[in-house]
Amino acid sequence: MEIIELNVSFEFNGRTDVIHPSLIVSDHELALVDTGYPGFLPHIESEIARNGYDVKNLTHIVITHYDNDHIGSLYDFKEKYPWVRIIASETEARFISGERKSERLIQAKNKLQHLPEEEQQFGKWFIQHLKSLKHVPVDQYVQDGDTLFSNQCKIIATPGHTSGHISLYFPKLSSVITGDAAVNDNGLPLPIPIIVWIWLKRSDH
Repeated sequence: MEIIELNVSFEFNGRTDVIHPSLIVSDHELALVDTGYPGFLPHIESEIARNGYDVKNLTHIVITHYDNDHIGSLYDFKEKYPWVRIIASETEARFISGERKSERLIQAKNKLQHLPEEEQQFGKWFIQHLKSLKHVPVDQYVQDGDTLFSNQCKIIATPGHTSGHISLYFPKLSSVITGDAAVNDNGLPLPIPIIVWIWLKRSDH
């Protein structure tokens, strides 16, 4: 098994930014973790091809949580590659499928009234951006402790950014795909092993 960190660069507000969806390569499966912003399908396709893989062989898309930079191109992927199975936690699946209004949209609306005047325009843009996301049915629900990819990946429930946020732990690779469960604090990455340690301690009981 191998995890490939994809590098998708783009221009936003006059500056170059980068997102890093992950590609999981195993014996019989090829899985993408998160799909970037709306309209990013061609960028991610190109990046997968640049790493030597054919997106037509994609078997799964795992969504860590509902946010515009993580599910933005999910609908486009499912429309172009209908055989791909979508995996998410049951909580996030309700938002992804449109069964419930997303937490991110509720958060954004609540925060808008408290934003300073100079940030109001961006806040309104972000809300419209979230509203424009197209809904997609989720094929498989996962929860804390479940395994994927021939038991080589363990699901860790990491609520916080959203209530149904999940991370993916690969014990044999000593790796974790955290979505937005880990962030940079003043340029310093928070230690990912803490998340793994918490999960391991909890699984002992």
